[in-house]
Amino acid sequence: MSSKEKKSVTILTESQLSSRAFKDEAYEFYKELRKSQALYPLSLGALGKGWLISRYDDAIHLLKNEKLKKNYENVFTAKEKRPALLKNEETLTKHMLNSDPPDHNRLRTLVQKAFTHRMILQLEDKIQHIADSLLDKVQPNKFMNLVDDYAFPLPIIVISEMLGIPLEDRQKFRVWSQAIIDFSDAPERLQENDHLLGEFVEYLESLVRKKRREPAGDLISALIQAESEGTQLSTEELYSMIMLLIVAGHETTVNLITNMTYALMCHHDQLEKLRQQPDLMNSAIEEALRFHSPVELTTIRWTAEPFILHGQEIKRKDVIIISLASANRDEKIFPTADIFDIERKNNRHIAFGHGNHFCLGAQLARLEAKIAISTLLRRCPNIQLKGEKKQMKWKGNFLMRALEELPISF
Repeated sequence: MSSKEKKSVTILTESQLSSRAFKDEAYEFYKELRKSQALYPLSLGALGKGWLISRYDDAIHLLKNEKLKKNYENVFTAKEKRPALLKNEETLTKHMLNSDPPDHNRLRTLVQKAFTHRMILQLEDKIQHIADSLLDKVQPNKFMNLVDDYAFPLPIIVISEMLGIPLEDRQKFRVWSQAIIDFSDAPERLQENDHLLGEFVEYLESLVRKKRREPAGDLISALIQAESEGTQLSTEELYSMIMLLIVAGHETTVNLITNMTYALMCHHDQLEKLRQQPDLMNSAIEEALRFHSPVELTTIRWTAEPFILHGQEIKRKDVIIISLASANRDEKIFPTADIFDIERKNNRHIAFGHGNHFCLGAQLARLEAKIAISTLLRRCPNIQLKGEKKQMKWKGNFLMRALEELPISF
């Protein structure tokens, strides 16, 4: 979207927010919004009217605002309920990301013990082995596409082993994940996504049948046990939770590893500083999360009660979407916000969200990124971007800030 086009736009659509052109110029657009228009009107097709939030303080406030709901059934009456856009929507949306308290607390409790500090630290050796094994395969070539060869397989192997699902299915997860996070309401895309989600549901049904026959010490077996007890988890919630863990368990980390590597290669002084001072790795990860937030926009929140924000009435049933990417570049919170600084102090980014829906897997993602980047820099000290920076393309995707590929040589 050019500067000329930005000035003429009065309402943004879902397709514009999802476009590659928008992703290329999003940071400049957000900068203008933070200065002049804290709420930006959105037209979200079947979802109705919405507002894009760009400022950090507003994001913090709204991420904790009890007038906003994740489950639209807590906002709409039976008569107002919108028809499902996809046949399999109900089967795959009854998870904690789309729930409000007390349901959210119940669902989160069922899985959070698998993501405790102690449990995550136990995965360190396994993650290190995976990182080394992946680099063993590509190092003789002196070249790789970081996304396909490293950033994607590492977290998908980790979450697959935690859940107890076959590694050979990981490429299917990649396709299904893209269908789930694709918000497009274009008829042809809806049809394609519905077909893919139907495949995913069939896969989950088969997987659950197998786990019922042969339970193991994995997370899916534990969830099935909760479902069998009747009061903890419904069948729809079981399928939805498995889906969420598969998708969220790798998608954000893929982008974190890729975007951090990209930022380091675009800022050679910071890359060299990290090489010379590896103890800055934790700080560098936080800065990467802020600078190129893996999740650009939050999933939708519905307004249950009207309220006023910056003089604008937010009406019941309006959709609120928060730009984490914009909030994390807010100049009022982050001095020199557009500079990538791995020694940044007081880095209060919200890349993993805030409030009840703070990312359950944040600690796992940080550990995976720490091992992945540290191992990459140690084993491939001459890492370089293969091609020009302008050739790197951001995916056209509503939720995520994700590179299509990242070719590197070493």
